[in-house]
Amino acid sequence: MSSIDHYENFPVASWLCPARLRPAVQALYHFARTADDLADEGLDPAHHRLDALGEYRADLQACLSPDRSPSIRWPAVFDALDNALQAFNLPTQPLFDLLDAFEQDVIYTSVGQGYRNRAELLDYCRRSANPVGRLMLHLYGVQDATSLAQSDAICTALQLINFWQDRGEDLRRGRDYLPQGHTLAEEFRFARQLMLQGAPLVHRVKGRAGWELRAVVQSGLCILTKLDARVGTADPQQLTRPTLKKFDFIRIFWRCIRM
Repeated sequence: MSSIDHYENFPVASWLCPARLRPAVQALYHFARTADDLADEGLDPAHHRLDALGEYRADLQACLSPDRSPSIRWPAVFDALDNALQAFNLPTQPLFDLLDAFEQDVIYTSVGQGYRNRAELLDYCRRSANPVGRLMLHLYGVQDATSLAQSDAICTALQLINFWQDRGEDLRRGRDYLPQGHTLAEEFRFARQLMLQGAPLVHRVKGRAGWELRAVVQSGLCILTKLDARVGTADPQQLTRPTLKKFDFIRIFWRCIRM
């Protein structure tokens, strides 16, 4: 879990991530990033993207097989992932959940489908964001039910913040994550509630990772404040990501200490 970026939630190359965990974190990141690119990047039609994701899923299944056969198309991704899975006995369902979410994105975009209600959107977040937090907690040896629930709350909040700060770009690409009958102001409040609900997790994750998690929570809350200030002042299709200034980072740092 780290700053909100292209693939939010992963602390890739962060000095706060213990050196022994970095290869596994990077392997997980590259697995997710590659799948995300298959779903999102380029101009291929939807059925080609789904075919590619199907091949990717088959390589994941092969990676988990006792008679493992090397990936032909993505050897670097699955060789590193295999090492991480064996070294840390990582759960595998979160990896398949991520692929489910990427495939859903392709399908929904291709037919111009939106989300009928918040429950549908949260189900998507359960597969697109929450698996990342659960994998990270496993690496840090934190697996109790309360911590997992708090991680889910933070990851879902991060995913929602990412949707709302990228709303203009998503709308231009034919994606609308705003549940029918809801307003952005309502969704900002909901994301804030989720982030605060998950915030006590920072006291359960020890060491440098706990401090990084503090920064994640406070950065997300800061971005929500900036987004909330824009409600009603701009065309949703013209919204761009808020920029964090020097003063914002000072405030985030102070709030991390106060946590």
